[in-house]
Amino acid sequence: MTSSAPGGALTLADDLTISRMGYGAMQLAGPGVLGPPKDRDQAVAVLREAVDLGVTHIDTSDYYGPVVVNEIIKEALHPYPADLRIVTKVGARRGDDGSWNPSLEPDDLKAQVRENLRHLGLDALDVVNLRLGSFEGGSDESIAEQFGALAVLQQQGLIRHLGLSGISSAQLTEAQTIAPVVTVQNLYNLAARKDDDLVDRCEAENIAFAAFFPLGGFSPLQSETLTGVAARLEASPQQVALAWLLQRSATTVLIPGTSSVAHLRENIAAASLELPADAVAQLDSIGR
Repeated sequence: MTSSAPGGALTLADDLTISRMGYGAMQLAGPGVLGPPKDRDQAVAVLREAVDLGVTHIDTSDYYGPVVVNEIIKEALHPYPADLRIVTKVGARRGDDGSWNPSLEPDDLKAQVRENLRHLGLDALDVVNLRLGSFEGGSDESIAEQFGALAVLQQQGLIRHLGLSGISSAQLTEAQTIAPVVTVQNLYNLAARKDDDLVDRCEAENIAFAAFFPLGGFSPLQSETLTGVAARLEASPQQVALAWLLQRSATTVLIPGTSSVAHLRENIAAASLELPADAVAQLDSIGR
């Protein structure tokens, strides 16, 4: 493994340090995040290359596949490197039609944690994010019952750290009255900036803000400004968009996904791209 983490390392607790440039494993499943990948060997190769390039932060969930992705992670990387941190999510289940269905009953949340443990081959999960809202973000509804259920498993030693996904600032505040929160995972990128204040809050409180869909997700980022900046810096638009996120705050972390080794290397190279101040100013204008 390389000696330095891409994008630098972020320490969130005494036993939790992650590379700011992580890897999101969702795309290792088949089309629609369902079933096995077309090329399982390639999926294994991508995971191993990520670790070889210094990534110590892999994002996953048992509902990717479902189950398939976690099993591939186990096949590729178990026994896991000592510094590798796997972040998973609970709070949804997949329907037979591929739908993403909220599943937030406390007993089922606990069952989902145990399923993740089994399929990853772990005795304890490094971080579990409670997935609440849609891709567009959360509400201000109480999450005490759901987060409290995960806090019980933390006290039992099945989870080391807790996080949140698809949430509002008010929900973060409520969760913190129950247990410490080390990560927030919300939709955020150059064009989707409604969580600017939450990004700033996470930096102030040393909480990792994992920018979900950093490249736009189902609707890839399209911007003449982005294309122009990328051409001037001799980088790809995707690399510039990722570099902007890393420079946005000291606690922003990225989990771009890909099923291609070449694309993985391109994404990780973005961690070394330093954007000049005038480029940042141009890019800032995209989401305003």
